[in-house]
Amino acid sequence: MKSFRLWVTIAVSLLISAAAFGRDDTFIERQYFKYSAPTMQFINTIDSAVTFARSRLYVILNDTLDYKPKIYIRDNLADFKALIGTAFPDWGAAAALPYREMIALKSPAHFRLGKSLKELIKHEYAHLVLQDRLYHTRPPRWLDEGVAMYTAAEWGWGNNLAMSRAVVFNGLISLSEIENMNRFSEGKAQIAYAESYLAVKYLLDEYGVETLNILLDNLRDRKSIDDALSLSIGGTLEDFEDEFFAVVKERYNIMSLFGDLYFIWIFLALVIVIGFILKMRKKKRMYKKWEDDEAYHSTDFDYGDPDNPEEYDDEDKPWA
Repeated sequence: MKSFRLWVTIAVSLLISAAAFGRDDTFIERQYFKYSAPTMQFINTIDSAVTFARSRLYVILNDTLDYKPKIYIRDNLADFKALIGTAFPDWGAAAALPYREMIALKSPAHFRLGKSLKELIKHEYAHLVLQDRLYHTRPPRWLDEGVAMYTAAEWGWGNNLAMSRAVVFNGLISLSEIENMNRFSEGKAQIAYAESYLAVKYLLDEYGVETLNILLDNLRDRKSIDDALSLSIGGTLEDFEDEFFAVVKERYNIMSLFGDLYFIWIFLALVIVIGFILKMRKKKRMYKKWEDDEAYHSTDFDYGDPDNPEEYDDEDKPWA
């Protein structure tokens, strides 16, 4: 009996696995990737995003992929987690798994992702290319996320506000701590992503693409981040962080925070004013409609002289 139950349990597990992964066997082949999704509606967007990311990454990293990654889009959370595992933050919208040469995304048609599909694809594709550039040596998380965000040009007003808050309220995160990003709250993760982007942008702006690639070459040769930075920029991670944070604190401060909040209040004021105007116009149309209806249904007619309707009083008429 126990043996029978064991075989039933195994069979059920196999059926569940087949349901989760069965669709993975069928792919649509494109020039630079393989596509697996319940619908074809996103394939052209992904095509455009991958093509853009490849050209941008070739300039930054002097490298691109020599394989076609598998790109999965899943409609429900169970299927998504079946692909990437459960050790993934709830706020995450997509994941790249370089060792499996794949990208998995929650479907934009079924989830609020917070970013466009193009941004997500560029971001995750950059993770694959960077790992390939390093011969699958795992880069520091800040460098990995920074290159991905820089590739996808992921910077907006919300990032500015997050960095201003972080500086003003002493919430900056050390670059080494970003390694634990998956355990961060969504708000803290936003700061970590913004810092990563700014750190890579600063590295490129201050030292150039060639220096970045010297850093990557040393990481590929299994050198520590301190040694790789010393051989590329002449300082350790702590030195680079001090230099970088000094620039961040100069750029993002109490004035920039007030500036960002000022634009928030302007935006809210505009929303209120526009809402008030629309409401008044709606009321005006409604009153006009009521007046027209009242005139149409009115029984207050005058049967006196048609040329001078008020000259004769109709009250003494027998029909009145």
